[in-house]
Amino acid sequence: MRKRIQELSETAEAETGDRQFVTALHRGLDILRAFSTDDKLGLGNRELAARTGLPNSTVSRLTYTLLKLGYLVYDEATGRYRMGVPVLGLGYACLGGMKVRETAQPLMQQLADESGDGVLVGMGGRDDLTMTYIATARATRGMISLQLNVGSRISLSRSAMGRAYLAVAPEAERAELFERMAQRAGPDEWPRLREGIEDARAQIAERGFYCNAGGWQSDINSVSVPYVSPQGDAPLLAFNLGGPAFVLPRERLETELGPRLLHMVNAVKHIGG
Repeated sequence: MRKRIQELSETAEAETGDRQFVTALHRGLDILRAFSTDDKLGLGNRELAARTGLPNSTVSRLTYTLLKLGYLVYDEATGRYRMGVPVLGLGYACLGGMKVRETAQPLMQQLADESGDGVLVGMGGRDDLTMTYIATARATRGMISLQLNVGSRISLSRSAMGRAYLAVAPEAERAELFERMAQRAGPDEWPRLREGIEDARAQIAERGFYCNAGGWQSDINSVSVPYVSPQGDAPLLAFNLGGPAFVLPRERLETELGPRLLHMVNAVKHIGG
Protein backbone atom coordinates (compact mmCIF):
# COMPACT_ATOMS: atom_id res chain seq x y z
CA MET A 1 0.00 0.00 0.00
CA ARG A 2 1.31 3.38 -0.98
CA LYS A 3 2.10 5.36 2.13
CA ARG A 4 1.36 9.05 2.21
CA ILE A 5 4.01 10.94 4.11
CA GLN A 6 2.93 13.43 6.75
CA GLU A 7 2.99 17.06 5.70
CA LEU A 8 3.31 20.17 7.81
CA SER A 9 -0.10 21.18 9.13
CA GLU A 10 0.54 24.91 9.01
CA THR A 11 1.32 26.86 5.85
CA ALA A 12 3.69 29.77 5.50
CA GLU A 13 0.74 32.16 5.30
CA ALA A 14 -0.63 30.95 8.63
CA GLU A 15 2.79 31.14 10.26
CA THR A 16 3.28 34.75 9.15
CA GLY A 17 -0.08 35.77 10.58
CA ASP A 18 -2.04 36.42 7.39
CA ARG A 19 -5.41 37.55 8.74
CA GLN A 20 -7.18 36.43 5.57
CA PHE A 21 -6.02 32.83 6.05
CA VAL A 22 -8.61 30.64 7.84
CA THR A 23 -6.61 28.03 9.71
CA ALA A 24 -9.67 26.02 10.74
CA LEU A 25 -10.70 25.59 7.09
CA HIS A 26 -7.15 24.60 6.18
CA ARG A 27 -7.15 21.93 8.88
CA GLY A 28 -10.51 20.57 7.79
CA LEU A 29 -9.28 20.24 4.23
CA ASP A 30 -6.14 18.52 5.52
CA ILE A 31 -8.38 15.84 7.03
CA LEU A 32 -10.00 15.18 3.66
CA ARG A 33 -6.65 15.25 1.86
CA ALA A 34 -5.29 12.59 4.22
CA PHE A 35 -7.45 9.94 2.57
CA SER A 36 -6.14 8.03 -0.43
CA THR A 37 -7.45 5.35 -2.77
CA ASP A 38 -5.46 2.79 -0.77
CA ASP A 39 -7.55 3.36 2.35
CA LYS A 40 -10.20 0.78 1.58
CA LEU A 41 -11.19 0.33 5.23
CA GLY A 42 -11.15 4.02 6.08
CA LEU A 43 -9.11 5.90 8.68
CA GLY A 44 -9.50 6.38 12.41
CA ASN A 45 -8.80 9.58 14.33
CA ARG A 46 -5.33 8.39 15.38
CA GLU A 47 -4.33 7.65 11.79
CA LEU A 48 -5.66 11.02 10.68
CA ALA A 49 -3.71 12.73 13.43
CA ALA A 50 -0.53 10.92 12.35
CA ARG A 51 -0.98 11.87 8.69
CA THR A 52 -1.89 15.50 9.25
CA GLY A 53 0.28 16.30 12.26
CA LEU A 54 -2.76 17.74 14.05
CA PRO A 55 -3.51 17.10 17.74
CA ASN A 56 -5.93 14.26 18.49
CA SER A 57 -8.43 16.63 20.06
CA THR A 58 -8.43 18.85 16.97
CA VAL A 59 -8.88 15.86 14.69
CA SER A 60 -11.84 14.66 16.76
CA ARG A 61 -13.60 18.02 16.41
CA LEU A 62 -12.91 18.21 12.69
CA THR A 63 -14.11 14.67 11.93
CA TYR A 64 -17.25 15.33 14.00
CA THR A 65 -17.99 18.46 11.96
CA LEU A 66 -17.26 16.76 8.63
CA LEU A 67 -19.44 13.83 9.68
CA LYS A 68 -22.34 16.17 10.48
CA LEU A 69 -21.97 17.80 7.06
CA GLY A 70 -21.84 14.45 5.25
CA TYR A 71 -18.28 14.80 3.99
CA LEU A 72 -17.32 11.83 6.14
CA VAL A 73 -19.26 8.69 7.05
CA TYR A 74 -18.54 6.65 10.17
CA ASP A 75 -18.41 2.87 10.52
CA GLU A 76 -19.48 1.91 14.03
CA ALA A 77 -18.02 -1.59 13.65
CA THR A 78 -14.48 -0.44 12.83
CA GLY A 79 -14.38 3.04 14.35
CA ARG A 80 -13.12 4.42 11.04
CA TYR A 81 -14.20 7.19 8.70
CA ARG A 82 -14.63 7.09 4.95
CA MET A 83 -15.28 9.93 2.54
CA GLY A 84 -18.93 10.76 1.95
CA VAL A 85 -20.77 11.44 -1.31
CA PRO A 86 -20.47 15.26 -1.09
CA VAL A 87 -16.71 14.92 -1.58
CA LEU A 88 -17.37 13.11 -4.85
CA GLY A 89 -19.59 16.00 -5.91
CA LEU A 90 -16.73 18.44 -5.39
CA GLY A 91 -14.43 16.25 -7.46
CA TYR A 92 -16.84 16.02 -10.37
CA ALA A 93 -17.44 19.76 -10.24
CA CYS A 94 -13.69 20.24 -10.61
CA LEU A 95 -13.39 17.78 -13.50
CA GLY A 96 -16.45 19.21 -15.21
CA GLY A 97 -14.84 22.63 -15.23
CA MET A 98 -11.76 21.41 -17.12
CA LYS A 99 -12.41 21.65 -20.84
CA VAL A 100 -8.92 20.30 -21.51
CA ARG A 101 -9.89 16.95 -20.02
CA GLU A 102 -12.77 16.51 -22.47
CA THR A 103 -10.57 17.61 -25.37
CA ALA A 104 -7.64 15.37 -24.43
CA GLN A 105 -9.45 12.13 -23.55
CA PRO A 106 -9.98 10.77 -27.11
CA LEU A 107 -6.45 11.73 -28.13
CA MET A 108 -5.06 10.02 -25.04
CA GLN A 109 -7.06 6.87 -25.81
CA GLN A 110 -5.82 6.83 -29.39
CA LEU A 111 -2.21 7.15 -28.26
CA ALA A 112 -2.64 4.41 -25.65
CA ASP A 113 -4.16 2.03 -28.20
CA GLU A 114 -1.42 2.71 -30.73
CA SER A 115 1.35 2.37 -28.13
CA GLY A 116 0.34 -1.18 -27.26
CA ASP A 117 0.50 -3.54 -24.30
CA GLY A 118 0.92 -2.21 -20.78
CA VAL A 119 0.86 1.49 -21.64
CA LEU A 120 -1.01 4.04 -19.53
CA VAL A 121 -1.50 7.60 -20.76
CA GLY A 122 -2.49 10.06 -18.06
CA MET A 123 -3.03 13.71 -17.33
CA GLY A 124 -2.50 15.19 -13.88
CA GLY A 125 -2.27 18.33 -11.82
CA ARG A 126 -0.43 19.20 -8.63
CA ASP A 127 -2.02 18.45 -5.26
CA ASP A 128 0.35 19.66 -2.56
CA LEU A 129 3.54 17.57 -2.99
CA THR A 130 1.91 14.99 -5.23
CA MET A 131 0.48 14.82 -8.73
CA THR A 132 -3.13 13.68 -8.97
CA TYR A 133 -4.44 11.93 -12.07
CA ILE A 134 -7.46 13.68 -13.57
CA ALA A 135 -7.69 11.58 -16.75
CA THR A 136 -6.33 8.19 -17.83
CA ALA A 137 -6.40 5.99 -20.93
CA ARG A 138 -5.27 2.38 -21.44
CA ALA A 139 -4.89 0.18 -24.48
CA THR A 140 -8.19 -1.62 -25.05
CA ARG A 141 -6.36 -4.91 -25.51
CA GLY A 142 -3.25 -6.49 -24.08
CA MET A 143 -1.63 -6.85 -20.70
CA ILE A 144 -2.70 -4.95 -17.60
CA SER A 145 -1.16 -1.50 -17.34
CA LEU A 146 -0.19 0.50 -14.28
CA GLN A 147 -2.93 0.46 -11.65
CA LEU A 148 -3.41 4.21 -11.60
CA ASN A 149 -6.80 5.81 -12.06
CA VAL A 150 -8.49 9.19 -11.77
CA GLY A 151 -7.75 10.37 -8.24
CA SER A 152 -4.52 8.37 -7.85
CA ARG A 153 -1.59 10.37 -6.48
CA ILE A 154 2.09 9.98 -7.28
CA SER A 155 5.26 11.73 -6.13
CA LEU A 156 5.87 15.28 -7.32
CA SER A 157 9.66 15.03 -6.93
CA ARG A 158 10.23 11.52 -8.32
CA SER A 159 7.69 10.94 -11.08
CA ALA A 160 8.07 12.04 -14.69
CA MET A 161 4.73 13.84 -14.46
CA GLY A 162 5.78 15.71 -11.32
CA ARG A 163 9.16 16.71 -12.69
CA ALA A 164 7.59 17.91 -15.94
CA TYR A 165 5.27 20.08 -13.87
CA LEU A 166 8.16 21.49 -11.86
CA ALA A 167 10.14 22.17 -15.03
CA VAL A 168 7.74 24.90 -16.15
CA ALA A 169 6.22 26.01 -12.84
CA PRO A 170 6.57 29.73 -12.03
CA GLU A 171 9.84 30.53 -10.27
CA ALA A 172 8.20 31.57 -7.00
CA GLU A 173 6.11 28.40 -6.84
CA ARG A 174 9.08 26.19 -7.72
CA ALA A 175 11.27 27.81 -5.06
CA GLU A 176 8.62 27.26 -2.39
CA LEU A 177 8.12 23.64 -3.48
CA PHE A 178 11.87 23.01 -3.54
CA GLU A 179 12.13 24.18 0.05
CA ARG A 180 9.34 21.88 1.18
CA MET A 181 10.57 18.88 -0.83
CA ALA A 182 14.09 19.35 0.54
CA GLN A 183 12.73 19.36 4.07
CA ARG A 184 10.77 16.19 3.41
CA ALA A 185 13.54 14.31 1.60
CA GLY A 186 16.37 15.27 3.96
CA PRO A 187 19.95 16.35 3.18
CA ASP A 188 21.04 12.89 2.02
CA GLU A 189 18.31 12.33 -0.57
CA TRP A 190 17.41 15.82 -1.75
CA PRO A 191 20.54 16.50 -3.90
CA ARG A 192 19.77 13.42 -6.02
CA LEU A 193 16.11 14.40 -6.38
CA ARG A 194 16.98 17.96 -7.32
CA GLU A 195 19.43 16.71 -9.92
CA GLY A 196 16.62 14.67 -11.48
CA ILE A 197 14.31 17.69 -11.52
CA GLU A 198 16.99 19.87 -13.12
CA ASP A 199 17.55 17.14 -15.71
CA ALA A 200 13.83 17.27 -16.51
CA ARG A 201 14.05 21.04 -17.02
CA ALA A 202 17.00 20.60 -19.39
CA GLN A 203 15.32 17.83 -21.39
CA ILE A 204 12.07 19.76 -21.76
CA ALA A 205 13.90 22.91 -22.79
CA GLU A 206 15.83 20.95 -25.42
CA ARG A 207 13.19 18.60 -26.88
CA GLY A 208 9.86 19.30 -25.21
CA PHE A 209 9.53 16.09 -23.18
CA TYR A 210 11.19 14.39 -20.22
CA CYS A 211 12.17 10.71 -20.06
CA ASN A 212 12.27 9.12 -16.62
CA ALA A 213 13.79 5.62 -16.54
CA GLY A 214 13.22 4.04 -13.14
CA GLY A 215 13.18 7.32 -11.21
CA TRP A 216 9.72 6.78 -9.74
CA GLN A 217 9.80 2.99 -9.46
CA SER A 218 12.77 0.90 -10.55
CA ASP A 219 10.76 -1.23 -12.97
CA ILE A 220 8.71 1.61 -14.48
CA ASN A 221 9.74 3.90 -17.33
CA SER A 222 7.78 6.92 -18.48
CA VAL A 223 7.85 10.10 -20.49
CA SER A 224 6.04 13.34 -19.69
CA VAL A 225 5.15 16.68 -21.25
CA PRO A 226 3.98 19.78 -19.34
CA TYR A 227 0.81 21.52 -20.42
CA VAL A 228 0.28 25.26 -20.18
CA SER A 229 -3.15 26.33 -21.42
CA PRO A 230 -2.83 28.77 -24.34
CA GLN A 231 -6.03 30.48 -23.16
CA GLY A 232 -4.95 30.53 -19.52
CA ASP A 233 -8.25 28.92 -18.49
CA ALA A 234 -6.78 25.76 -16.96
CA PRO A 235 -4.21 25.12 -14.22
CA LEU A 236 -0.70 23.98 -15.05
CA LEU A 237 -0.91 20.26 -15.90
CA ALA A 238 1.31 17.47 -17.23
CA PHE A 239 0.68 14.54 -19.55
CA ASN A 240 2.41 11.22 -19.00
CA LEU A 241 2.91 7.95 -20.85
CA GLY A 242 4.32 5.08 -18.82
CA GLY A 243 4.48 1.37 -18.22
CA PRO A 244 6.76 -1.57 -17.38
CA ALA A 245 10.39 -1.00 -18.33
CA PHE A 246 10.51 -4.20 -20.43
CA VAL A 247 7.66 -2.81 -22.56
CA LEU A 248 8.96 0.75 -22.63
CA PRO A 249 12.77 0.76 -22.86
CA ARG A 250 14.36 4.18 -22.71
CA GLU A 251 15.27 4.13 -26.39
CA ARG A 252 11.66 3.61 -27.42
CA LEU A 253 10.48 6.43 -25.18
CA GLU A 254 13.10 8.86 -26.48
CA THR A 255 12.84 8.06 -30.18
CA GLU A 256 9.17 7.13 -30.61
CA LEU A 257 6.76 7.72 -27.75
CA GLY A 258 8.19 10.94 -26.32
CA PRO A 259 7.79 12.78 -29.66
CA ARG A 260 4.33 11.26 -30.09
CA LEU A 261 3.22 12.41 -26.65
CA LEU A 262 4.55 15.89 -27.39
CA HIS A 263 2.64 15.89 -30.69
CA MET A 264 -0.53 14.88 -28.85
CA VAL A 265 -0.16 17.68 -26.30
CA ASN A 266 0.38 20.22 -29.08
CA ALA A 267 -2.78 18.89 -30.74
CA VAL A 268 -4.72 19.47 -27.53
CA LYS A 269 -3.47 23.07 -27.49
CA HIS A 270 -4.38 23.53 -31.16
CA ILE A 271 -7.91 22.22 -30.66
CA GLY A 272 -8.30 24.65 -27.80
CA GLY A 273 -8.26 22.48 -24.67
